[in-house]
Order: sequence, then C-alpha cells, then structure tokens
Amino acid sequence: MKNNPLPRLDEDRRARQALLKDCRLAPGQIWLDTQTGHKVGCLDAADAEDINNLLAGEKAQLAVHDPPYNLVAFQQRKLDEFIQWCSQWVNNTIAHLDNDACVYFWFGADQNNGFQPLPDFMVMMRQFKELISRSFITMRNQRGYGTAKNWMAVRQELLYYVKGNPSFNVQYTDIPKVLKGYYKKINGRMTENSQRSKSQCIRASNVWVDIQQVFYRMHENVTGCYAQKPLKSIDRIIQSSSKEGDLVLDFFAHSGATLISAETLGRKCYTIDTDPVFCEITIRRLERFRKTGETGWQNNHPFEESAAE
Repeated sequence: MKNNPLPRLDEDRRARQALLKDCRLAPGQIWLDTQTGHKVGCLDAADAEDINNLLAGEKAQLAVHDPPYNLVAFQQRKLDEFIQWCSQWVNNTIAHLDNDACVYFWFGADQNNGFQPLPDFMVMMRQFKELISRSFITMRNQRGYGTAKNWMAVRQELLYYVKGNPSFNVQYTDIPKVLKGYYKKINGRMTENSQRSKSQCIRASNVWVDIQQVFYRMHENVTGCYAQKPLKSIDRIIQSSSKEGDLVLDFFAHSGATLISAETLGRKCYTIDTDPVFCEITIRRLERFRKTGETGWQNNHPFEESAAE
C-alpha cells in the first residue's frame, strides 16, 4: 500500500498554505457541477448573503451539517460566541428548507469540560420553533480514546430535527436478528418477532454500532481531514430522510462525504466550506469517484497529481 498522507490541515498551517495555489475557488466563489447540478461554494455558513447566493431561491428537503465541535480541531471560541455563531447558520438553514424537511446535526461533547458544546447547542435549538426535535442518535466508533481513570470515549452524537411533516424511510442494518421473543397471536396463530419482520436484519435505531469509523486503511479515507464521517452513516441519513432528486444541504464540506453520498444515491448536493483547500478536496473527491469509482485516497492524498506536475 502506497503511503503518502497529508498532515492534519486544521493543525498544519504551512501545509495548508502550500496547497492554496492548487485551489480553484477563492472566498465568495461557487463551483457548479454541470453534470448533475451539485454546487461547492467557498462560502460562510453564518453569512445570509452567501447562503442566498448558493441557493438562488431553491429549497432543500434535507440538511446534514457537521460543524466544528469547538473542542480540538479548527478555531476554538468562547462558548457563548460559538453558540451565537451556530444560531446564525441554523437560521440560514431554516430559511432555505422546504415546507417538509429534515435536518441532522453532528455534534460533540467535551466530557472533561462540562460536556460543552452539545447541551448548550440543544438548548439554543429551542428558540427555532420551526424545527421539532425527533431523535438523539449515537454512533459508536470502533476505536476511541481513554484513560485508566475514565470510561473510553467512543461516541459521536447526531441530532435529528424535522420541519413540517416529512416522510421517513425505515432503514435496516447488516446485523442479523438472533434473539427471538415477543410472541403475539396473528390470525389465530402464535408468532414470534422474527416471523413478523420485514427483514432478517434488525432495524437501525438511535444507537448505531454497525458503522466503521474511517481510518487510513479504508479506501474512503481522505488524509488531511479530521473526524471524517463514514459514507455509510451519511447514506443512512439520506436514504431515510429524502428521495431521489431531492436537494441536500451541507454547510461544512470538509472531506466531501455528503457530496459523494448524494452523488451515489441520486440526490443533488449544495455544500460549502470557508476554506478553499477543503472545497478543492471536495471537488477532487467527486471527480476521482466519477473517474475511478474510488471514494477516497486511502493513505495517499488529493493533491498528489498537482505535486507531480
């Protein structure tokens, strides 16, 4: 396996600066995919004018946001400033949602610092009466970080809200049903739960234990990107809460996972990032997928061809 990774770009400013010359977008610019209508913008999620320019009057049926968690990556702000910033981009999201739409927020909690910012964000969300809370999902990482004096941290949190009355498509995991029970009489015959099921696998619940966290040996890995979300998790969200042809918003492109998932599932995606480097990674990931079928670079990186020129 070739080994030529990028360093974490949220930490290595020198590496990030060196890549800027290879980026096709500058702040304020939008790249339009002429093949399916996807958009990638070098825009600010908290800037209403930027988001108006991105949507141009269109309405989205689904939003999937994975913002910085105010913990260990990217800019860390005072908590009240972070929450105020969040309220701005949430408000911009709501302004461009269809009458019936779904919104998902990935979030973190610092267990050594009052669990911020997760509870503060959840309380802040109560001001937006247009959105109704529906579920608090936990995705379990296979690997985590721990200490001899605490429980190992392996969880990522996902908040699910709806606007109006959108449809929901039940999703099943790859986990086979092995437990029997819950007996019920149907048409005079006693049956147990596996006999009444629509699938031999269990339904996805609000605890996801069947999704592998992304690491360097996986083909979808995009080096340089911190806390990359697995495509399987985004696929589950998009399949449950949208239909083919719908518009999906993602205000924090980072590795471009939402764009790739939308591409494979027949949705149109508008995604943005304030950093031209992550915008370029997102565009290159889509181009690579279409050209080779690969969803990432494993332990190589998106700028190899540029470096070789």
